[in-house]
Amino acid sequence: MDAGLGQNTTSDEIKVGVVIDLKTNFSKICLTSINMSLSDFYQTHPHYRTRLALHVRDSMEDIVEASAAAYNLINNEKVRAIIGPRSSMQAEFMIKLATKSQVPTITFSATSPLLRTINNPYFVRATIDDSFQAEAIASIVKSFGWRSVVAIYVDNELGQGIMPSLSEALEDVEVHRSVISPEASDDHILKELYKLKTEQTRVFVINMDASLGFQVLKKAREIGMMEEGYVWLLSNGMTHMMRHNGRSLETMQGLLGVRSHVPRSKEREDFSLRWKRKFQKENRAGDGTEPNVFALWAYDSKNQTNTFSFRSLVGKHLCHLDNMDMIASHVVESSTFEIINVIGDEERIIGLWTPSSGLVNAKSNKTTSFLGKRFGPVIWPGNSTVVPKGWEIPTSGKKIKVGVPVNKGFLNFVEIKTNPISNLTTVRGYAIDIFEAALKELPYSVIPQYGFEPPGDNYNDLVYQVFDGKWDAVVGDITITSNRSSYVDFTLPYTESGVSMIVPVRSNKNKNSWVFLKPWSLDLWITTGCFFVFIGFVVWLFEHRVNTDFRGPPHHQIGTSVCFSFSTMVFAHREKVVSNLARFVVVVWCFVVLVLTQSYTASLTSFLTVQSLLPTATNVEDLIRSGESVGYQQGGFVKDILLGLKFFESQLKPFGSAEECDDLLSKGTSKGGIAAAFDDVPYLKDIVSENCFKYAMVEPSFKTAGFKPSFKTIINSGFLAFPKNSPMTGDVSRAILKVIMTQSKEMSLIENKWFNRLSLASDCPGPDTADLSSNHLTLSSFWGLFLIAGVASFLALLIFVALFLYEHRHTLCRESEGSIWRKLNSLFIIFDAKDIKSHTFKSSAVHNVSSPITPCTASPSNVQIRPLQRSMSLSREF
Repeated sequence: MDAGLGQNTTSDEIKVGVVIDLKTNFSKICLTSINMSLSDFYQTHPHYRTRLALHVRDSMEDIVEASAAAYNLINNEKVRAIIGPRSSMQAEFMIKLATKSQVPTITFSATSPLLRTINNPYFVRATIDDSFQAEAIASIVKSFGWRSVVAIYVDNELGQGIMPSLSEALEDVEVHRSVISPEASDDHILKELYKLKTEQTRVFVINMDASLGFQVLKKAREIGMMEEGYVWLLSNGMTHMMRHNGRSLETMQGLLGVRSHVPRSKEREDFSLRWKRKFQKENRAGDGTEPNVFALWAYDSKNQTNTFSFRSLVGKHLCHLDNMDMIASHVVESSTFEIINVIGDEERIIGLWTPSSGLVNAKSNKTTSFLGKRFGPVIWPGNSTVVPKGWEIPTSGKKIKVGVPVNKGFLNFVEIKTNPISNLTTVRGYAIDIFEAALKELPYSVIPQYGFEPPGDNYNDLVYQVFDGKWDAVVGDITITSNRSSYVDFTLPYTESGVSMIVPVRSNKNKNSWVFLKPWSLDLWITTGCFFVFIGFVVWLFEHRVNTDFRGPPHHQIGTSVCFSFSTMVFAHREKVVSNLARFVVVVWCFVVLVLTQSYTASLTSFLTVQSLLPTATNVEDLIRSGESVGYQQGGFVKDILLGLKFFESQLKPFGSAEECDDLLSKGTSKGGIAAAFDDVPYLKDIVSENCFKYAMVEPSFKTAGFKPSFKTIINSGFLAFPKNSPMTGDVSRAILKVIMTQSKEMSLIENKWFNRLSLASDCPGPDTADLSSNHLTLSSFWGLFLIAGVASFLALLIFVALFLYEHRHTLCRESEGSIWRKLNSLFIIFDAKDIKSHTFKSSAVHNVSSPITPCTASPSNVQIRPLQRSMSLSREF
């Protein structure tokens, strides 16, 4: 079919071929826009003598027919350019043919990103490719928090082209793939949909030709996959074709879609009115078909969406084909996508997406999240306003396949038993009970179907089988490592985490003569001794004037004071204390001594116990240096750690049970055994509990040979493994936390059921008994006590000095004493003398005085001579 434009016979005619599927409504829409574009161009540019003559060929929706039509146009009609074809599959062959003939090919409907690889100056894409919408789709998925999606796409260039970009955009989301053949029958579509219905994921992203895509949606509706809980997200091409071919939006309620954004304007409204009149006239149709974005691209969208201008290309460059450098491989990029929601008979715009801002409010142009401020209520399939969580456990009763390791030992964690009569195999153990208790806490029903897999030499094999899809989960004594976490997701741990080692213990009683000094640190010993001397001095100050027990020659007074102070340590002091201030100080000091002695006794007892159970090794470096053999649980990851710590392969010996480990440790390296065993903390506790006073669990000391940066291992155990991004990972983790942290009765029953024997070992020394650092009591533990004793003594001393000076103030005020040094000497003499006025000396003073002399009758000479006499007799007086 040929169509010439313009009636001027003197005009230059340029032949342009059009290859399009004439029987499709889509092609009719685009052809109307092309004709309308040329008419408008020549009406506004009447001076142009060049006229385009369109030669239209029907590709019959077939790749071979499209190529044949292009070949005919190039060789027979001698066209200068080809517009079309409609599909990406047809375009690939046509582009190669046109390139060989050096005939430009222009397409505005082939959207596959795979066509980008065709790099030549004769290919012009006047439309966006599908990769640009991948980020918009990913933003929608992530904004609702969906962790898993199914990409349903057609098995050709159109469907396959978007997948790399979509997978990259959804890097944190699990993407499943469902491929539909372009020639798929209804039975094939139903078979694939039923398969998807039995899976957990309920978020579907669909990208395919509109006719096939809407057939898939029709069948999904028939089998109940467009009800509440489901999410359908349509790609750009399908969203634009919703209303075409007489489709009703009533069957698409709740669907989401992305489509290229074309701002509303007066020019666009005028174009739509003229386009609809022309379309109805050319096709004799009155079905209300609206011009979509493809119609705008076919006409001219350079001013609206920054697309390559078809009209400019045709009006300028095709008329000057000698300048081939101007016809480069053009790609139109769209900066904005609309997010639409089908509600009733309306395609409601609920948001926009831009590369710079992501999801934005269509009205305020502010960044938004659909889980936060929405532009309006979103209606989901089933007329629901509740945001679907994106996954459901199939109600058909599908069981999840749970892999369980087969072990020879440590059966209290996982044990597999086979009934010899019924040949029925069952699985039990601590890990199994925790898992099933967690499943009961889930808000949905999950039926585990256990399978048994010997772990061989490494648990990695079992983890990899989850990644390969053999198991839906793995339950058992699984440990998380950085390598394993690359393939599966792990739940929260349900056992104590960490790796340690156990070693034999040897008796070490009475081998240290100075062990009694160990409980206290040096600073505590010195401080205590100083306080004993200080308290003795303070008591002497208060007592020696009023108490005969604290009088006598200087050496006697010193000995008495020191003996009194230190005897308070055992509360055996014989001297009476008569001064109230001294009694106050002694009471406070006795309290301090009581605390110190009790603490010392407890610390010494504990230290002697530790010394009696001394581990044979506490340092990994010593084990490596001495060439000792060490053990590890077979099938675990600990072997890799030991090799990373520079143990030789010949030093490593595996064990499969607690009994085997006990046997190897009992033999020692010299008899073919081991000097230490490394494993997860729960297993080592299990071994130690059965051999209470034979082994001790110690913390390995990693210094220069510690966990190196290149050896990336996370030491955590007691996990359940699920496939990457499985929705059950978070749910089971929360359920485990609920079971463990609430200290439920069920948790106590599980622990008592599998680890009851640990209660029998309550007298076993704990891991800290093997710590040779000997937790000394230091001054920092008792500085408060010493502060109390010091403050009490200082206050008492201040009171004593104040009372003494007040009592003898006349001595300081007496002018006859002369200098201050003589006054102080007089006070010292008075201080050293007995306090005869004290109640302790009054009775004896009355009997010893025969002729009392009053101060009033004393002669001046007597007053002056008496101090000298007192000084001379100081050493003789008691």
